[in-house]
Amino acid sequence: MTVLTRWEPFREFATLQDRMNRLFRESYNDAGQDESLTTSRFAPAVDVYEDEHQVTLKIEVPGIDEKDIDVRVENNTLTVQGERKIDKEEKEENYRRVERQYGSFTRTFTLPQTVDSEKGSANYDKGVLKISLPKKAEAKPKQIKVNIGSEKGERTLEGKGPSKAA
Repeated sequence: MTVLTRWEPFREFATLQDRMNRLFRESYNDAGQDESLTTSRFAPAVDVYEDEHQVTLKIEVPGIDEKDIDVRVENNTLTVQGERKIDKEEKEENYRRVERQYGSFTRTFTLPQTVDSEKGSANYDKGVLKISLPKKAEAKPKQIKVNIGSEKGERTLEGKGPSKAA
């Protein structure tokens, strides 16, 4: 009698990944588990976009209190610092897997000369820090209305002089 067994080609990869994770966890865990869970550094994801009126940054910082976030502008450099703290109510030795990153972060951005950093604002909502930096008035595009036709003493677009009525 023949027994059919379903072949799962990625099962060995998952086992290999678990073994590698265990190896790294054991080799880098010499300082103690409490230390390893709280001192990692991370860089939150940032979207930066610009329109004709302002430069906007959206920074993902879920789980961080707004009091733990510091936003500064000095010499056309925007610096955002913060810290995600691990909950001390939970026992670290009971964790089966830790994928979220904890610890402090610093992100810096060089701002264009067109930004008016004195009038910037920052809002924190649903784990996203939104920083809006308006552009200086002289940096905003200006539209100049083009008049068609001629006025007295001016030339028209075709290069002819003003038309004279009979």
